[in-house]
Amino acid sequence: MGLAACLAGVVIGALTSTSSAHADAGHPVSAACPSSLAGWATCYTGQDANGAYYWIAFPKTWNGSLVVHAHGGPDLGEGSDPGRSVDDLDRWSVMVDEGYAWAGSSYRRGGYGTRMAAADTENLRRLFVQEFGKPKRTYVHGQSWGGNVAAKVVETYGKKNGPYDGALLTSGVLGGGSRGYDYRVDLRVVYQYYCQNHPRPSEPQYPLWEGLRADSTMTAAGLRARLQECTGYASAPQERTAPQQRNLDDILAVTKIPERTLESHLRFATFTFRDIVHNRLGDRNPFSNQGVWYSGSHDDKALNTGVERFSADPTAARDLSYDSDLTGRVAIPVLTLHAIDDPTAFVEHEAAYRATLRGEHREKYLVQTFTKESEHSGLSNSEYANSISALDTWVRTGKKPTPQSIAESCAAFDRTYGTGCFYNQDFHPDSYASRVNARPGGLHWPAMTAAQEKSWSRIDGVGIVP
Repeated sequence: MGLAACLAGVVIGALTSTSSAHADAGHPVSAACPSSLAGWATCYTGQDANGAYYWIAFPKTWNGSLVVHAHGGPDLGEGSDPGRSVDDLDRWSVMVDEGYAWAGSSYRRGGYGTRMAAADTENLRRLFVQEFGKPKRTYVHGQSWGGNVAAKVVETYGKKNGPYDGALLTSGVLGGGSRGYDYRVDLRVVYQYYCQNHPRPSEPQYPLWEGLRADSTMTAAGLRARLQECTGYASAPQERTAPQQRNLDDILAVTKIPERTLESHLRFATFTFRDIVHNRLGDRNPFSNQGVWYSGSHDDKALNTGVERFSADPTAARDLSYDSDLTGRVAIPVLTLHAIDDPTAFVEHEAAYRATLRGEHREKYLVQTFTKESEHSGLSNSEYANSISALDTWVRTGKKPTPQSIAESCAAFDRTYGTGCFYNQDFHPDSYASRVNARPGGLHWPAMTAAQEKSWSRIDGVGIVP
């Protein structure tokens, strides 16, 4: 850490002060660690050459290895959020507790862009090596959408004998962008069929694949009010009107979205879809619901007759697929951890990922673990510590673990963290199509083959611009 120590000299208390790091040619400067690491870790922060804020932490007793973290989201601000990476450092300080150095980027801007986020993650790894030297081993960790980002890092930069030794994907959105959001496409159109208030008949109309028209001033609070107006979701059941209860029942039954995350999924299908369509794809539509039969409502025939239908623009679908879909071309160990009752990234994403690797004959690089938890982001620290240890042991020894061996090893970490071990070592998720309505041709994985990726990469301007 000698070079960084020479460069350090400014202790940054406020996150906004990290702009000084950008002025120092991207070099990291000393910063006060989050409270969870205060007193026994050393932290640095800065901005890279593309403007992405980052945080780096070293435990006082460093084991010589590095965890590079890819955060979830995506956040929708215009620029890089200086607080995002330090928040995630605090959230996953267990990695530092376990002796690993930690590095996390806030990405160069908000908004959708899986390849951009993967490049920013790799840029931070290179910056770490330049400033602190090469670690013994380097692992990439991705959470939620960051699981998609980290999986893209594995395929793009994680070649055999390359800079990454393994990957840990937790609660990952592993179905990719072209299929991974189909249930939110379905929510967007089913919600509007029943509620007719997003937009209202009196407001400017737009195709629902836009999520929200580009010039709308609707806020999250405004969307929440409309959802409440239609379904009474925030009220006790006895306080809802009969039409509200029926609307809520139908929407949940048809989309299979949990009631407790209905609002967050609708926000994504509104504001993130607007970002994808208007800001990233030049107003082109990447989504389709043609050929989908919606079922589970009190009147499926009426629903399917009246719901809005649309087909994707082929170039928009290609660009979203190229940006975020996975080919399964993996050459390093990948361990996943996912709650069976994850209400945000359904556990069936794991079935899609296994099918993706199987389609490329790379399943030997994958071990998947599942827990009886019902959370998306806040799984047990004992499990996170156990997971990074199991991955490290796999890489060091070459002996592939099993879900059973990982479940058994957790107790040792729970003696330290006391947050519980909830593995279900016999669980196997059903297919992605068992949870999400498959579009025509959408049953085969990978969603983007390695040959397609190579062919599309030769097209000028393909994908999403960083």
